[in-house]
Amino acid sequence: MTTSRSDAKSEQRARTDPRRLRELMGRVSALAQEHGVGSVVAGVAGRDGDLQISEFMDFVESALRIEDTIFRMTRERSVLFLTDVTRAQAEEVVERLLQSFAEQTAAPKPPAVALGFATVEPGGELPLLRDVLLDAFPARS
Repeated sequence: MTTSRSDAKSEQRARTDPRRLRELMGRVSALAQEHGVGSVVAGVAGRDGDLQISEFMDFVESALRIEDTIFRMTRERSVLFLTDVTRAQAEEVVERLLQSFAEQTAAPKPPAVALGFATVEPGGELPLLRDVLLDAFPARS
């Protein structure tokens, strides 16, 4: 069965729908509250107009574990939801993904990205999505 162009566009819209971002944050919060599983929300932001960042996000999406997910806010900005990891582990995962991408695409260096991390700990106060996004996407200097 082949996917039509309109089906592909509908699927892309669904993947970038802001309601899905709230659903993913709700899932992370539920894992923390109901199952005692901490998660890290990582913001990945490339430079505006950087074509390599879109390819990197495709690579990340294919490399994530089944329990992890990505939400693409724009072509240059994405949010990674990494479950059952610490912040240090999440930082290592993102760094390995950057290095693997550079190696597999024969890029002279990994793409230039700004990273931010927000943790959702079990037993703690659940953060608001707005606060998580502020941590995940710190102001650029």
